[in-house]
Amino acid sequence: MTRRKLVAGNWKMHGTSADLTEVRAVAEAAAQLGERVDVALCLPATLIHRAAEAVPGFAIGAQDIHMADRGAHTGDVCAAMLHDAGATLTIVGHSERRDAHREDDAAVRAKAEAGLRSGLKVILCVGESDAERESGRAVDVVTGQLRASLPQVHVTTATFAVAYEPIWAIGTGKVPSTADIAEMHGALRRTLVESLGGEGNGVRILYGGSVKGSNAAEIFAVPDVDGALVGGASLKAMDFLPIVEAAASVE
Repeated sequence: MTRRKLVAGNWKMHGTSADLTEVRAVAEAAAQLGERVDVALCLPATLIHRAAEAVPGFAIGAQDIHMADRGAHTGDVCAAMLHDAGATLTIVGHSERRDAHREDDAAVRAKAEAGLRSGLKVILCVGESDAERESGRAVDVVTGQLRASLPQVHVTTATFAVAYEPIWAIGTGKVPSTADIAEMHGALRRTLVESLGGEGNGVRILYGGSVKGSNAAEIFAVPDVDGALVGGASLKAMDFLPIVEAAASVE
C-alpha cells in the first residue's frame, strides 16, 4: 500500500513570535511541493494562534492535549482550546511527557481519544530506552506500548499516525541501523493490523530520533517508514526543509 509521507516538526519548548518567519518559510516551501508530502509543525501553545493566522491552510499542531473537555486542570489545554487557537493536530505520548510527567499508557490513550473525538488528527508516540534496547526487549516494549496506548475510538488513516522514537536517539545524534528501524516498523505494522484490521495497513508510522537532511533519504527508504517526527532540526527552515524534500522525493 502506498502511503504519502508525513513530516512533522516538534518544536518542544522553543519558539516565540520572532520565530514565525521560520514557520512561514516552511509553509511556503511545503505549498510548492503540493501533494507529494504532508508537512506539519507542532508548536508551543503560545504560538499556535499566531502561526495559524500567519499561514492559513498549513497544518499547525500542538505538542500535548488534556483528556478532559474542560475543568479544574491548571496549566492544561483541552481540545476545544486547541481548535479555537487554530490547531488541526496534536502529538500525544511523547517520551518526554511519559518520563517527565509520568504519563502512562492509559493516560496517553485517553488523550488520543480526546483528540480524535474532537476532530484533531493525532500522532501517537512510542519508543524504548537504551537499557530496554540493550536487553533485547525493544520490540516487545514498543509494541506493548502501542497496544496499550491505541485509542478505543474509530481511527482512520487520515486522522491517526504512530511515531516510533527510540528514546536513546532523541537529540543525541545516535540513529538505529536501518535494519533495526525496519524490524521495529515491521513489528508496529503487524501490531496495527492485528488491532485495527485492514485500517492498520494505512496508518502512517513515522520515525523520530536525530533525523536530519543528511540521513533522511536513507531512513525514508526503509519499508514501513512513512515519514518523520523531527525535533531540533525542525526549528530552522534551512534544516527542516531538506528532510521534507527527501520525503517528497521517495517513490
